[in-house]
Amino acid sequence: MIITKSEPYTAEEIEELKKTFSNGYIKTVIDIKREICSAGADRHFESEKVLLDEGSKQSDIWGGGIDPNTQIIDLESFINIRANQNNNDNVILDMHIREKYENLTKFFFRIIYE
Repeated sequence: MIITKSEPYTAEEIEELKKTFSNGYIKTVIDIKREICSAGADRHFESEKVLLDEGSKQSDIWGGGIDPNTQIIDLESFINIRANQNNNDNVILDMHIREKYENLTKFFFRIIYE
């Protein structure tokens, strides 16, 4: 189940998102400019498409995930490989973008960090 929103996820929504993978991991794709998160996809490109269809620009969309059990934020996704943005890896390399992505993840999943 993919849920896309600009407000923090509720406890109920997080429980639904955790059902995608047996270990509870949640894949996330965030438009760091518009501050919108699309989460719960089986593959990052699925959430990427949702954001693009809603008007996001490719250059503002980054992928990763969160492990709700450990609170670890993951910054890896094939959608992050972008030579034109000097990101030649699946990990978000730019420290400013990394920080923004991590902060937004903590905002959207703030209930996990309370």
